[in-house]
Amino acid sequence: MLRIGCHLSASGGFMAMGRAAASIGAGCFQFFTRNPRGGAAKAVDPQDAADFRAFAAQNDICCLLAHAPYTLNACAADPKILNFARTTMADDLQRMEYVPGSLYNFHPGSHVGQGTEAGIELIAETLNLVLRPEQSTTVLLETMAGKGSEVGGRFEELRAVIDRVELDSHVGVCLDTCHVSDGGYDIVHDLDGVLEEFDRVVGLERLRAIHVNDSKNPFGSHKDRHELIGQGSIGLEAFERLINHPALRGLPFYLETPNDLAGYGQEIALLRSLYHQAD
Repeated sequence: MLRIGCHLSASGGFMAMGRAAASIGAGCFQFFTRNPRGGAAKAVDPQDAADFRAFAAQNDICCLLAHAPYTLNACAADPKILNFARTTMADDLQRMEYVPGSLYNFHPGSHVGQGTEAGIELIAETLNLVLRPEQSTTVLLETMAGKGSEVGGRFEELRAVIDRVELDSHVGVCLDTCHVSDGGYDIVHDLDGVLEEFDRVVGLERLRAIHVNDSKNPFGSHKDRHELIGQGSIGLEAFERLINHPALRGLPFYLETPNDLAGYGQEIALLRSLYHQAD
């Protein structure tokens, strides 16, 4: 079964997202925990969360992926920005326990001139401060395009962070197709090779989610601009290979393309049409 969904607005709460997902045939979805460009967070309604859990079970919706705000920089040089990242992430992880067993994704951050090694140390330090043994949420480091001083543009950088995390059983990776292509990993012509490299460096057991995005920019551009599926430099054939790759079967796929709800429904139907049922 192809578990595929999209990014939804969290403004109406969990039930509103669940109904929106069901209306377009999504089996999973992603949402921002708070304003993606700020720090405001709406309080969780426990009844809404409970109603959603029942609705999700009835409608075969699972694998919720909460996305941290873009303003969260877990390796910031500015102490105030770093403290915001840590307090925000800790608060988000507490809130996610209303929907147990979910995923929480964040951009590792930008070292802003401190150097990649210092960035890696700070990201790991942040995770060591916020992760709790009893939490049910798995925190995912997202693969990045390598623009500017981003950390996470190379698989080795993600591995270096994970190696420094004490509760590493709570940590995984989300692979973004636009980011890795823009970052120089050739998923169009050598998907097998890219996944083999990921397995060698990070371990496929750490791969917990896929962001499915075409790219507006050419391979290796380090730009990070998402495009509709099949309309960018990655192309539809590459996505057909991706969703059918045996190493990725069973993983949830999340669309982050520049689309509205109806457009997401069309892309979900398109990708489902390309999915080959397992023998």
